[in-house]
Amino acid sequence: MKRIISVLMENAPGALSRIVGVFSQRGYNVDSLCVAPTDDESLSRLTIITHGDDKVIEQITKQVNKLIDVLKVVDLTEGTHIERELMLIKVATRTESVRAEVKRNADIFRARIVDVNVNNYTIEITGTSDKLDAFATTMGQCAEIIESSRTGVCGLARGDRALRP
Repeated sequence: MKRIISVLMENAPGALSRIVGVFSQRGYNVDSLCVAPTDDESLSRLTIITHGDDKVIEQITKQVNKLIDVLKVVDLTEGTHIERELMLIKVATRTESVRAEVKRNADIFRARIVDVNVNNYTIEITGTSDKLDAFATTMGQCAEIIESSRTGVCGLARGDRALRP
């Protein structure tokens, strides 16, 4: 089962390495991770996507929580949450019919064309991982995908729940 683990940690050299080390030492895979400083520049928020059952996730959260750099660990998938991911995708648009189809699909998915070239468009889209997967599949059917890049998921709990020290 896909799990979203959010970690509030000190913004210090080596902190990310130690957290990822917990995963690699135990043979757990990290599907994606997203990390950036919070409004308090001494702290960073790390969002990790992994797969595992309740027992595995409990073990991971306990081990990560033991690290000195970690202030708090929350499994966002246990409650209601909002998750988003960003993808940039460059597609070949050598003919007018392909350009029109790419633009039509970008509009349907609420994506934005952020760069236009004679031979290609670069498109920005945000949403859930499933939405981005569907968009990439659709683009691959109407145009040649030249390259793509994804940020990984970032997420927040809905309502009053918050990850604070």
